[in-house]
Amino acid sequence: MLTPSATPIDYNTQVKPILNKRCITCHGGVKRESDFSLLFRKDALAKAKSGKAAIIPGDVEHSELVRRINESDPEERMTYKKNPLTKDEIKILTQWIKEGARWGDHWAYTKVEQQKLPPSTSWTKNDIDRFIVEKMNEHDLFPSPQASKEILIRRLGLDIIGLPPEPDLKKQFVKESVPVETIIDSLLNSPHYGERWASVWLDLARYADTKGYERDDSRSVWHYRDWVIKAFNRDMPYDSFLIEQLAGDLLPNPTESQYIATAFHRNTMTNDEGGTENEEFRTAATLDRVNTTWEALMGTTFACVQCHSHPYDPFRHEDYYKFLAFFNNTRDEDTYADYPLYRHLEKEDESKLKEITQWVEQNASKEKAREIYQFVKTGEPSINSLTADHFVNGELSDTKWLIFRNHGVARLAHVNLTGKNYLTFKFASYKPGGVWTIHLDHADGPLVKEILVPDSKGKWTTEETKISASDGVHDLYLTYANPNLKKPDDNGLMFDWFYFSGYSVRQVAEHNIGKNYWELVTKEVPTTPIMMENPSSMKRVTQVFQRGNWLMKGDTVQPEVPASLSEFPKDAPRNRLGLSQWMVSKENPLVARTIVNRVWEQIFGIGLVETLEDMGTQGIPPTHRELLDHLAFQLMNDYHWSLKKLIREIVLSATYQQDSKVRKQMFQKDPQNKFYARASRVRLSAEQVRDQTLAVSGLLSKKMFGPGVMPYQPGGIWLSPWNGATWVRSKGEDQYRRAIYTYWKRTAPYPSMMTFDGSAREVCTARRIRTNTPLQALVTLNDSAYVEAAYHLALRLKKTSTDLRELIRGIYQAAVGHEPSPEEMKSLTTLYNRASSKPEMKQTANTGNSQHHKEDDALMLVANTILNLDEFVTKN
Repeated sequence: MLTPSATPIDYNTQVKPILNKRCITCHGGVKRESDFSLLFRKDALAKAKSGKAAIIPGDVEHSELVRRINESDPEERMTYKKNPLTKDEIKILTQWIKEGARWGDHWAYTKVEQQKLPPSTSWTKNDIDRFIVEKMNEHDLFPSPQASKEILIRRLGLDIIGLPPEPDLKKQFVKESVPVETIIDSLLNSPHYGERWASVWLDLARYADTKGYERDDSRSVWHYRDWVIKAFNRDMPYDSFLIEQLAGDLLPNPTESQYIATAFHRNTMTNDEGGTENEEFRTAATLDRVNTTWEALMGTTFACVQCHSHPYDPFRHEDYYKFLAFFNNTRDEDTYADYPLYRHLEKEDESKLKEITQWVEQNASKEKAREIYQFVKTGEPSINSLTADHFVNGELSDTKWLIFRNHGVARLAHVNLTGKNYLTFKFASYKPGGVWTIHLDHADGPLVKEILVPDSKGKWTTEETKISASDGVHDLYLTYANPNLKKPDDNGLMFDWFYFSGYSVRQVAEHNIGKNYWELVTKEVPTTPIMMENPSSMKRVTQVFQRGNWLMKGDTVQPEVPASLSEFPKDAPRNRLGLSQWMVSKENPLVARTIVNRVWEQIFGIGLVETLEDMGTQGIPPTHRELLDHLAFQLMNDYHWSLKKLIREIVLSATYQQDSKVRKQMFQKDPQNKFYARASRVRLSAEQVRDQTLAVSGLLSKKMFGPGVMPYQPGGIWLSPWNGATWVRSKGEDQYRRAIYTYWKRTAPYPSMMTFDGSAREVCTARRIRTNTPLQALVTLNDSAYVEAAYHLALRLKKTSTDLRELIRGIYQAAVGHEPSPEEMKSLTTLYNRASSKPEMKQTANTGNSQHHKEDDALMLVANTILNLDEFVTKN
């Protein structure tokens, strides 16, 4: 007989770990041996294949699970053909069932609540420190002293703007005792803040300048990268930041900025190789959007639910496709041209467009003007434009259009022909002639009319035709073909109905509106891939993929979020906009926790939950769960989603400002520094290693935004058989711009940054795993970009002094932010003397002053050595 437990068994901390470790592999999402699953309580309490219930709450004697874990017969005992459960594990499960087999939600899937603050101490500076010192006390640890001002100012610069601080700012803090709060605010207001934090986001967004796959051709999407930088710089609230990226196109009257934001999910790869099935790769892109949304924004593994219910977390197989339905109705179709595209007009053309829309607004309506604007800027109709009512029976009172892509097929859905003798179609054509065909019910259905449209020879022509029609409701399919067109895409951005209320095409042309309109929609302009929704008449059906195979369609599903998380907002639309509103709701348990954890990892080198990509039951448990929830609650409620306020609070903490010196006793107790009894030593990111080198050398260009640039790169990295594209080194200051602006080719990413653990960005990367390899030292010692930076640093400092020791001291201080020790000075001076005395250092110089160049090279070697120090490539 079981003795009563002093405290009830806790499902999450005691039972769930046993089930995940011992049972779930056979009785969970992937496998359901004997029709028994422990993933959900409802399944666990149901009768198994044997007809018996494995778990009967409160009834240990009749619960089959208890009998089987206690069996001595290996054919009957669970776990089957594996080591039996331990006595403690059996005791916990048995007591749990006796107490009623209460289930529990995993901590990450519960609502974020306000936390009770631990007491403060003389050491604590803010609320963060209260949680940290409480955990230190539990592990018999104590904090380190505050870091020196020289160390702290460098740390702040690298963490907030990704660069060492400017000399003037450093002087204010170190020499003039300007408060640290002032220094932090200055860094947060720097335009380089956005560049530093955008680099983190671009890994999540899988941003690249090419489309991926074998062809990996160029894609112009750098406007999105610039949007991210600007959003961080103006401290766009994180909830708005996510809404605009997920559904900016669905906001009322979306702006250019909001359209460009949606390129977040147009960074998916596109397969341009001949012979591929567009629908297959459109589907692959849609699946990637689902997986990225969960991993990047909600810190949860969801990808495996594509094939089966989650083995460990409360997500069912059908949940994946209900969620996918939110993304399945977008206009993109894995086409070569990357439609839909936002078209960037020059200032003069923007003025023409404004004139057109004003004319339409005066002569029709604001709604018509908005539709015209959208069509010129995106080449796509508004989501309500493709309806039959505006084209039949001469009822052409609206400004409407049809776009002929994908071999020139358009559909007018659900046309009611009852009681009508004929339909009238008017064609306003401004393109080469061709053949129109009108079919009933499907594109290959009964042909009711074939119309030859003559070549307009660059002028407006209007053709009118009448067709007989039978009663009933039909879909009308209109196709356009011209044998002279070189490829189907030549039909793109061509319109064939253009009517204003009460105005004919001729009247419009007399006002030059039609001419200007046509010039704008056909003009070659820079573009950015964006997200747009299909019209309601073209809405896609979403079905469950059996075993994850897109060719094996199962039940039809509607857009929905997993029932195990917060409810979908009652008044939200069932589209991407409603989904984004659900995500940033204060009821959603994951979004705020995920971004707080990511910011913490960027600053301290490890997240409060180490597995940034997985806060689920198989992720590493949080070291400071209450602190994570405290900051997540503050972010949503007190900071109103301001990431700058979150970062400010973190770097103002005594926890952050500690010295990084390792004390032996503390190291033995906490070797990974998970409890923050010192500042962590963290190797800089790939971008920061490059940017810091350029900054201290004086070469760094502060130019912002624009297309990707191509700094020095060894030859032979790119192999582009499809188009012969090569890496062409940028001219002037462009080759010295920050790493975030480097052109990123997915199949051949910038090699030196990949050596420092950069991401290829073919898929979402939630966490870079830091490595320490000899190749990294070879880059900083031998890569031409780093050698040039060392040479420039040496020459720059040589202008300030002729004394060798002062020169070496100046180079060292410029690089690492403080004076070298006597031992370091001795080593570096010896290195210089040996280098300058070697014959091989002597160069044949055009100036004839070989001694001058030999000294420069020796000094460059010293600078190169300093730039390769662990202290230089490591924060703290």
